[in-house]
Amino acid sequence: MTFLISFISFILLISVILLDIGKKLPLLNKAFMSIYLIFAPHIVLIYYLINHHTNIGQTNIVCKWIISIEIFFFIFYVWLKANLFPSIKKQAASLRLRIMIGGERIVLFGLYTSLIQILLYIVYLVKMRDAAPIHIFVIDLILAIIAILILLTNGMIRILCTSKRLNIAKRFIVGFVCFIPIINIFAMLYACHTAKIEYDHDLYKVITNKERVDSHVCKTKYPLVLVHGVGFRDLKYINYWGRIPKELIRNGATIYYGNQEAWGTVEYNAQYMKNKILQIIKETGCEKVNIIAHSKGGLDSRYMVSKLEMGKYVASLTMMSSPHRGCKFVDIACKIPDKIYRAVSNFFDKYYKILGDKNPDFYTASRQFSTYSSSKFNEEVKDVPGVYYQSYATAVKNIFSDYVVSIPYVLSKLTSGENDGLVSIDSAKWGHFKGVIRNNRRRGISHGDIIDLRREDYKGFDVLEKYVEIVSDLKEKGF
Repeated sequence: MTFLISFISFILLISVILLDIGKKLPLLNKAFMSIYLIFAPHIVLIYYLINHHTNIGQTNIVCKWIISIEIFFFIFYVWLKANLFPSIKKQAASLRLRIMIGGERIVLFGLYTSLIQILLYIVYLVKMRDAAPIHIFVIDLILAIIAILILLTNGMIRILCTSKRLNIAKRFIVGFVCFIPIINIFAMLYACHTAKIEYDHDLYKVITNKERVDSHVCKTKYPLVLVHGVGFRDLKYINYWGRIPKELIRNGATIYYGNQEAWGTVEYNAQYMKNKILQIIKETGCEKVNIIAHSKGGLDSRYMVSKLEMGKYVASLTMMSSPHRGCKFVDIACKIPDKIYRAVSNFFDKYYKILGDKNPDFYTASRQFSTYSSSKFNEEVKDVPGVYYQSYATAVKNIFSDYVVSIPYVLSKLTSGENDGLVSIDSAKWGHFKGVIRNNRRRGISHGDIIDLRREDYKGFDVLEKYVEIVSDLKEKGF
């Protein structure tokens, strides 16, 4: 009879495992795991109880060993799968996302196991302290602690190594806090929450991209020319626009770059861009181009269209956070003694010549951001009929929103009101003003966020989707 029980249990074990492998009976579902994690850490205690507190253990030593091995094998199989392949999500997510969401699941397993084992040991000490000798209890306790540490460590490593929303500083802080008892619970819950939001967000994008495969929502009539702002260049391996160009190309767009200088004057950069656009038109046979410009790139583009008679070659000009009315904090900087200002300018010019600028002019280019220079610029540079001008502004919440622009944010806030760390909302308005891009979170959207400077996703705002929206709108308008 005992052998029959052993045989039946063996057949049942194999059947359950095969059903799990075939995804007919997933063992990692929440209901099963909530029960499994109660008993899994106690394999030593279970073995002891089978040997000393069951009739099987007293009547048939072979049967006893068979049942013990079956229980051990089943526990080990589920444990291995829970740690290696924890995700049971059916959506077609990337490997990174599967590893990350698996980490979130493992950490939650670990936290649940911690709580349930504490309660179990309290009950054991009160009700069953004589069920096993002290050395069995100690070994069992050590194994339970090791099991919990494996789950938590495995899960946190997965999240910290794969989450894009946890930047380097956040990863360091979360990783450090994980070693502090009690507080580490909140750190782990925060990491799990971040991973879950990132997974849902990125999975939505995966599904959306699949639906757009044949739609070409960004396939505009005319190609796009992306024009960068001041202090940067269009580098081959470090794209000024982050992940944006790749997303636009994936959705059908044809992309070119302005390639103007980092600290060239408006006039110099405008001439360079004119030559670039004429080259694009000659090579592709297109009649016009659509320009999307950020920051000073908007001023360079406006000057080129108006003063260099390029209106007939430009269908639309979209300006992101461009300082059309200048920056008042630059007015303050211009009051620095001229000798000091020129010395700083010479340093920047030498540095940017090394980076590739042929004619950097920090002194003149930086002063073109002043309000009085911008006022004169706007009087001379008029919009060209037939060119569609539109603009967007961005805004951050406070001084702590983006540490990179904290100081200019304060100066701009005091002198010009709400701003994105560099450019005020009023200054960014030109042509058809399409509104202020912001979110309802603590951060807001900074001057760098709108060009995906950090390659990060922020709650309440998807920069890639924003550009898809902008370009698809240009397509609908016939540009």
